[in-house]
Amino acid sequence: MNSNHVFSSVSPISLPAAVSASSPLTLRDMSFFVRMRWPWIGSTILAFVALAGAYLLIAKPTYVASTQLMVFPQVNGSDAQRAFAEDAFIDAQLEIAKSSDVLGGAVNALNLADDPAFSGQALSLQDRVKDWLTGNLASTTQPDTAQDAANSNKAQPATGQQTSRTDWAIARLRNIVAMRRIGQSTILEISASASDPQRAVEIADAVAQQYIRKNVQMKAAAAQQYSEWLEQFVNEQQRGLADAANALATFKANPRDQFKLAELQSATDARRTLFENTLTQYTEAKQRISYPVSDATIVSQATSPLSKAQPNNSLILAFALIVGAGSGLGLAMIRHVSDRRIMRTQQLSQAAGLAFVTSLGRAKRSGRAAALPTAGDSGTVAYPMIPGMAELGATVTGFRRRRRVVIGIVAVNPGDGASTIACELAVLSAISGSRTLLIDAAATKSSLSKSIAPNSSAGLIDVLDNIEAIRTATLSLTPTLKFLPLGKVRAVTPAIRLSSRRTQLNFNDLKKEFDAIFVDISAFTSSPDANAIAPELDGVLVVTCYGQTSIDETVRVVDSMRNVGAEILGAIVNNTPSSVQP
Repeated sequence: MNSNHVFSSVSPISLPAAVSASSPLTLRDMSFFVRMRWPWIGSTILAFVALAGAYLLIAKPTYVASTQLMVFPQVNGSDAQRAFAEDAFIDAQLEIAKSSDVLGGAVNALNLADDPAFSGQALSLQDRVKDWLTGNLASTTQPDTAQDAANSNKAQPATGQQTSRTDWAIARLRNIVAMRRIGQSTILEISASASDPQRAVEIADAVAQQYIRKNVQMKAAAAQQYSEWLEQFVNEQQRGLADAANALATFKANPRDQFKLAELQSATDARRTLFENTLTQYTEAKQRISYPVSDATIVSQATSPLSKAQPNNSLILAFALIVGAGSGLGLAMIRHVSDRRIMRTQQLSQAAGLAFVTSLGRAKRSGRAAALPTAGDSGTVAYPMIPGMAELGATVTGFRRRRRVVIGIVAVNPGDGASTIACELAVLSAISGSRTLLIDAAATKSSLSKSIAPNSSAGLIDVLDNIEAIRTATLSLTPTLKFLPLGKVRAVTPAIRLSSRRTQLNFNDLKKEFDAIFVDISAFTSSPDANAIAPELDGVLVVTCYGQTSIDETVRVVDSMRNVGAEILGAIVNNTPSSVQP
């Protein structure tokens, strides 16, 4: 029996019910919660794992290939200045690699705009959100299909359609290409993802090549502008040198001032030197235009990936397990808190303010007829049949020592097992040597009378009118156990008649002959008999059913009988599974 129950089979003192508003959470409570709600937790986990498995089956695998490049920053200055300029240079190169010119070049190089497997694939929700956040929402609109394009030829020229498909392919490519700097080095990594490993390799290499090509074009364009400026400057220097040479030659033909001659000679030499230097720079600029050199070079080309990058089976399954366990635990807690069915004796003890609440297991035999002795039984039936009945019998013995001789057994709902428990208690009392009387007062469903004495002609109904009829109406099941069947009920039930105290049957007279009297009463929700007869008894045991009877309903039954003056000795939680029994 539960150690929290406040009762004793040997103590004559009745302890008051100790009802606490709250109790600390113990390991036993958590263990009980897991045992009770594991189907909720397990089913939720299985549901999430099943969803994850279905996603892994239908999701297209994604492969990632990476190309690495080394850039050569052209910076000067102190170490601090160079470090800052180097970071700025590499950030600029990353932005150039992400530009539409580079991605558009890769689209054209691989003909991605006309590839249905690439451009015909709709953007994922993640890509759409990413484009929306980055302001590229207009580019996420998928172009018309081939049939729609054919129907729109009248309104849109072919060049416009091609531009739209190219823009779509660029937007798609921007979502599947990632670029980053590896640590603090000058190595850049360009990664591309695709459902085909070889296509991922092609895209990564194409973007890297187009980036280098863009870099070369930018340097060639800068060199072209510089050479054009130098060309103009060379022409100006050439004209200035010619003028200085002519002036020197004219002055030499008729020299009049040696100082003037030296000045003209120095100016001519300076012009010649500047012209030669400018001409050299111009020649170098022309060479850079003809043979441009990139600031980056490919260190490692992309290789075909051996395994898929997404979806990650282990990560998704682990995530499903964690989310499923958390969701299942939350649902189980909600269900546990909102579940008002009786699951533990402590629940009922605190809610109803009962000092004694015990649990009984499920009967080991099937059927009530096998559990009850008959009038011709030899008394060889093995008792107790219900787990926990021995402890309950010892407690009832303690009740009798406190002069609680006449005890009523009432169930909250029909089928809770009150009749079987009343019979078991009577048999245990008789086996202990006590003179015991079992009375069937359940007018709505007299299962005891039908099982033990189905052919009896007299019963409790007859004894109420004639006390002398108790000799013939009472059946002797064993030397110490007698049974008083119900009899034929007329307009008024025997419980109602006993409450009037105008019958010839008196419990005080029966106490002189019997040591223990057990009265089986109709279920509270099916008949008002319990409220009528309970005040006439020494005490009442309320029977509930594990997992079926509501706590609120049981509290209402207990309060109702207390209001009419009945003494509630305790409650019994019947049919408790062995896994949750204390």
